Amino acid sequence: MTTAQNLPVLFLTDPIVLPGMVVPIELDESAQAAIDAAQAGKTGAVLVAPRLDEGYASYGVVATIEQVGRMRGGAPAAVLKAERRARIGHGVTGPGAALWVEAEPVEIGEPDDRATELAAEYKKLVVAVLQRREAWQIIDIVNQLDDVEAIADTAGYAPYLSNDQKRELLETPDLTARLTKQIEWITAHIAEVEVTDKISEDVRDGMEKSQREFLLRQQLNAIRKELGEDEPDGADDYRTRVENTDLPEHVRAEALREVGRLERASDQSPESGWIRTWLDTVLDLPWTVKTEDSTDVSAARAVLDADHHGLDEVKDRMVEYLAVRSRRAARGLEVVGGRGSGAVLVLVGPPGVGKTSLGESVAKALGRKFVRVALGGVRDEAEIRGHRRTYVGALPGRIVRAVKEAGSMNPVVLLDEIDKVGSDFRGDPAAALLEVLDPAQNHTFRDHYLDLDLDLSNVLFIATANVMDTIPGPLLDRMELITVDGYTEADKVAIARDFLVPRQLERNALTAEEVSITDAALREIAANHTREAGVRQMERLVAKALRKAATRLAAADSAVAGADSTPSGGSPLETGDVTAGDMTLGYDPSLGYDNVVDLDSRATAPNSAAPTPRATAEAVPVGVESAAAAAASSTTLIVDIDNLTDYLGRPRFTPDSVERTAVPGVATGLAVTGAGGDVLYIEANAAEGERSLTLTGQLGEVMKESAQIALTYVRSHLAEIGIEPKVLDRNIHIHFPAGAVPKDGPSAGVTMVTALVSLALGRQVRGDVGMTGEVTLNGRVLPIGGVKQKLLAAQRAGLKTVFIPARNEPDLDEVPAEVLAALDVRPVADVADILAYAIEPIAEPAVDGERFAVTA
Repeated sequence: MTTAQNLPVLFLTDPIVLPGMVVPIELDESAQAAIDAAQAGKTGAVLVAPRLDEGYASYGVVATIEQVGRMRGGAPAAVLKAERRARIGHGVTGPGAALWVEAEPVEIGEPDDRATELAAEYKKLVVAVLQRREAWQIIDIVNQLDDVEAIADTAGYAPYLSNDQKRELLETPDLTARLTKQIEWITAHIAEVEVTDKISEDVRDGMEKSQREFLLRQQLNAIRKELGEDEPDGADDYRTRVENTDLPEHVRAEALREVGRLERASDQSPESGWIRTWLDTVLDLPWTVKTEDSTDVSAARAVLDADHHGLDEVKDRMVEYLAVRSRRAARGLEVVGGRGSGAVLVLVGPPGVGKTSLGESVAKALGRKFVRVALGGVRDEAEIRGHRRTYVGALPGRIVRAVKEAGSMNPVVLLDEIDKVGSDFRGDPAAALLEVLDPAQNHTFRDHYLDLDLDLSNVLFIATANVMDTIPGPLLDRMELITVDGYTEADKVAIARDFLVPRQLERNALTAEEVSITDAALREIAANHTREAGVRQMERLVAKALRKAATRLAAADSAVAGADSTPSGGSPLETGDVTAGDMTLGYDPSLGYDNVVDLDSRATAPNSAAPTPRATAEAVPVGVESAAAAAASSTTLIVDIDNLTDYLGRPRFTPDSVERTAVPGVATGLAVTGAGGDVLYIEANAAEGERSLTLTGQLGEVMKESAQIALTYVRSHLAEIGIEPKVLDRNIHIHFPAGAVPKDGPSAGVTMVTALVSLALGRQVRGDVGMTGEVTLNGRVLPIGGVKQKLLAAQRAGLKTVFIPARNEPDLDEVPAEVLAALDVRPVADVADILAYAIEPIAEPAVDGERFAVTA
């Protein structure tokens, strides 16, 4: 066992010296004193230990002085060779100015099998690290090491270990523990080096690719230059386009700023693509393009009248808009956009009345471009205001895209189905429309994608909706409301004659000379085959009739072809034809002989004179007096009221109010739905049981309250009406048929009162009477909405007398004159006036309550 010895101490901050290392040391004053003391001593050794801020180290190495000299700069230096570990003991005295301590040797012991295995593994890892550095000479030295402790102490040269880690190795005498730590640290280092190398390789490959693309682009530019072609979509090209495009100043400044960013950005940067897309969108917008409005007011009205029948209120509003603009232009006043100069209309009405198609007619009448924006089902606010440019796949909103599609700043934009805009977690599109449809704000509309002020004040916005209830109040307040309540029967006949029939003739490859539909047939279709506010179903039925007519004409043509190939002597009746002289008449048993078609006349010149028919009596079919009469009939297939059933079947709708009110307790009311006005039958009945009220028919809260008010009113006026008190002291059941349809609103109040009184008196309600109005507990009739639609529905249902609230009498000005002529409209202020007329009379007037008395 080696004994302790007294040695001078040389403290070093860097490096940490482990056994086996040979290191040069620059000598300062204290280090020089330690070297001098060592040289003066017997052993010539010095104890090298780490310098610590908090005190002395506990371990060091005993080193011998190999050489003393000077560095290149002239500073004194010494070369030390570390030999073995030593534990620093207490201080002792010694010669010179150096600090002397007692150095106790550290016994390492013989390595076990585990230490040997760890040393071999560590040696492989060290060689792997040195191979990455291509330090081949050092690898040879390491490979020659066999001593386990010497292999472990090579960590002193490892640049990837910190001084604290090396000090920890110095203070760990146990070989197994020391090698375990070294293997952990060198493994982490190798992993880090591999990741760093991978990143460096990727960066190097990217740089090489960028350099290669740069060279190729330069070569491509040189080739295009030689060919006389300009590089498309380059930064210089965008700058030229921005400078040559007629843009507002604020738009030009922003576009040039983005071009500058594009010039500074790399072609591989994602931002470069975003800027190019934004510039393309801005340059494609018609910032300064406007179409000239038509100044001929009469011609504009003629265009509107040619495309649509009726709708006078909308047409008048468009003509007024055009007249004002033309007068301002004629007097040299400002006609361009600005605050409050726009027009925003909303057409509210049932389906099929022409709201959507009216927008295109308005654009044609004004001489403007037309764009339709479908809003039904839109739930994302970004669909209106656009997405921020930072989002992937960002696009401008539908309003900006509509202006871009139109190619002008003053188009007619139809916002279709604005009442069907929804909202969810992505925002409320209706709220985004507040700025678009506000004439006081839309001259500075800012789309999120463009982030530029866009002047929409010259745009004519026309919105369509079926109901107003689902349109938010603030949005509805920004638009000018025009109601399109539906068509009368005469309107439908005129529309079908002038628009629907010609269109369907063309679609079914027919002409007016081949098939004709009479006005009587059209009136029958409108009255009994359809019951709608618009004309969509009527057009479907017209198309159905014409398809059947086309089928019969095709069958008749086939019959003629078969007659031409009949052998001589064959009977003409066998081929389905009636022969009259030189004229062959196609016969179809399903049509009868009132619609015989001159097939030969269609194959020859239409103006050629038909020869005089020469038919024998045997050739005349049953139902035709003579072949001459058959030949003299029209060659046009006529669809009339007499044969309409053959084409459309039996009528689906017939007046049933008399049948429905044939029992007491049933009254006819009027209601407004999303499809227009309709009749609403209310049934009341009583059953034995506790005094209660039962309501059925999928009713809303307002209608349920109206039923309770109606019953309370009747019970409080039993004596005046002449009802026995016990009659209503039962379970009263009020039912609204069509239970699958939701119903709500107060306008059925008077109808429920009438039904209850009819039930209590046991007398029917007049079958030709309809009524509408909200009732109070005192019997007052309050005003309601949708008077025009309800009166149109009453006319379609075949009613003769309609009661409306007295305060709704001004609404009759909007009702067509033919409807007022067909109906006896009676404004009332008290429900008693309705009861006095609507309840069927009895043989003798009622004794109690003369104001409720009903006489024949």
